[in-house]
Amino acid sequence: MKAVKLYEPGNLQVETAEVPKISDNEVLIRVKAVGICGSDIPRALEKGAYYQGLTLGHEFAGEIVECGAKVAGWETGNRVTVAPLLPCYECEYCQKEVYALCETYSYYGSRTDGAMAHYIKVDPKNLLLLPDEVSYEAGAMVDPAANAVHGIWRGKLKSGDVAVVFGLGAIGLFSVQFAKEMGASKVVAIDIFDEKLEIAKQIGADIVINSMNEDPIQVLADYNVDFVIDTSGSPIAQSTAVALAGKLSRVVFLGISNRELTLSKEAVDRLLRHEMEINGSWNSFSSPFPGKEWTYAIEKMAEGSIQTELLISHRFPLEETPAVFEKIKNKEIVFNKILILPED
Repeated sequence: MKAVKLYEPGNLQVETAEVPKISDNEVLIRVKAVGICGSDIPRALEKGAYYQGLTLGHEFAGEIVECGAKVAGWETGNRVTVAPLLPCYECEYCQKEVYALCETYSYYGSRTDGAMAHYIKVDPKNLLLLPDEVSYEAGAMVDPAANAVHGIWRGKLKSGDVAVVFGLGAIGLFSVQFAKEMGASKVVAIDIFDEKLEIAKQIGADIVINSMNEDPIQVLADYNVDFVIDTSGSPIAQSTAVALAGKLSRVVFLGISNRELTLSKEAVDRLLRHEMEINGSWNSFSSPFPGKEWTYAIEKMAEGSIQTELLISHRFPLEETPAVFEKIKNKEIVFNKILILPED
């Protein structure tokens, strides 16, 4: 088979590799679609992998082509998506069924080989069945959808809330949709790219703001903003989220920034006087593993309540993956969800 291997930052190679051999407790998946996650970009271009020769890719869906002798409940031909976290099931947080906080976890495409390949072997505990109504491409987007659900649940969005979403990558665009689905009376989408704002309008955003051209605080001055989620990881967006949140509001930081955050004295004063909550959101997993976020996202996709097609900006064959990351590095493309299709 072919697989995309990462050796050091910026050095991605498409290589011939052996098809993984499964144990009695594993299944072999023929990968149909795999997404490039925002976290894949610094991993591939700046930070590097946990070991040389790692196969990237943790947002994926495919078909079971082989089951280990001790695998029950699954069979060849099943259409599946795969949760990428491999919890230890033994640490304090796994015992509490808070799997995202596992202290000794592994992870497909990060700490063990991922799905930017023709085949991947996986633990059947990580499988979720895809209904016929959910395509493989949509199945490869259940991970970012579940991340959006997890963040919204962390912030306890309520029916009737005025909700604001910063950052319109895949998780942000799913957040717009799930906020609507969960009863927000008004959803505001904020980004710096008009192309992304246009998609947000098409999938249900009531107000869109290009924060390069308008000040969100001024635009929303007449609203009591109840819920804010930042999926961008931008310290500017994080600070603005606090500065515009209303009384008894909930603010969720989901986007990874790896940068310091300094709040103005006005923002801190607002945080105190408005008795707002600030919540961190990490990943998408709950009990029963991989979690209600995953099953809910799949259910809503199957119903047609949540759109996926509009979020896909690019599709590429596996062989072009290194060139795609180079385009991202050079800022040659504006993108939402980029899918790699190994069979193309």
